[in-house]
Amino acid sequence: MLAANIKPISYLKANAAEVLKNLADSREPFLITQNGEARAVLQDIASYENTQETLALLKILALGNQEITAGKTTPLAAVANRLRAKSYT
Repeated sequence: MLAANIKPISYLKANAAEVLKNLADSREPFLITQNGEARAVLQDIASYENTQETLALLKILALGNQEITAGKTTPLAAVANRLRAKSYT
C-alpha cells in the first residue's frame, strides 16, 4: 500500500539500504517527500521494467487506433493474398 510507504527524503538518506531491501522484497513503491510535498517515487527494477513494457504496448495500441481512425488499414484478404504470393516466389 503506497500510503504506508510515504517517507521524507531525510528517511531515504538515513535508511537507503533498508529502503532498497523493502523495495525488492515487497515490490511496493515508495513515495519520497521533501518539505511535506511529494517529489519522487522509488520502485524496484522489476516493477520499473514491467511498467516500461506496459507503456510501450499501450503506445503501440494507441498508434494502431490512430491509424484505424485515419483509415490507414488494409483488408485481411489483401494481406493474405500478398503473403501467399511472397511465399511462392
